[in-house]
Amino acid sequence: MESGAKEEEKVMGYNSKNVKKAALHSTLTALLDDPILADIPKKPSLSDVDALINLELGSAMCISILKLDGTSFDVAVMNSATVKDLKLAIKKKVVELEQSKMGHRHISWRYVWANFCLAHHNEKLLDDGAALQGFGVRNNSLVLFFTLYCLKRFWETF
Repeated sequence: MESGAKEEEKVMGYNSKNVKKAALHSTLTALLDDPILADIPKKPSLSDVDALINLELGSAMCISILKLDGTSFDVAVMNSATVKDLKLAIKKKVVELEQSKMGHRHISWRYVWANFCLAHHNEKLLDDGAALQGFGVRNNSLVLFFTLYCLKRFWETF
């Protein structure tokens, strides 16, 4: 009899844990569907939430990244961020966007950074250790993400 009672306790504990998890998941889903929270990723990490809080407090900046195909996306980085920090934020955002569209897909970032570069106001952001503010990148700045050849032609049109 005792083993049957213990087994029943385990099943009830398991079910209550799953019920709590499901309730939390449905609450989070409802919150993330709120238009006010539209800038929060569907599966936010602690760093995503931290960046958004810092953005609201003014200690982070939102940067728009314009891609070669004319589309753009926004990333949030700290005001003291370097070019490397921006590249990591871009990598994270692109992986998130690709996974939401196509599922798991491998991107060779070594290839990407060897053939593409970032630029702001006709200045290439090549030094990973350089501060973004040294290039004049501020909140709501536009940074281009182009091939080196296209970048030259893009600035000629302005």
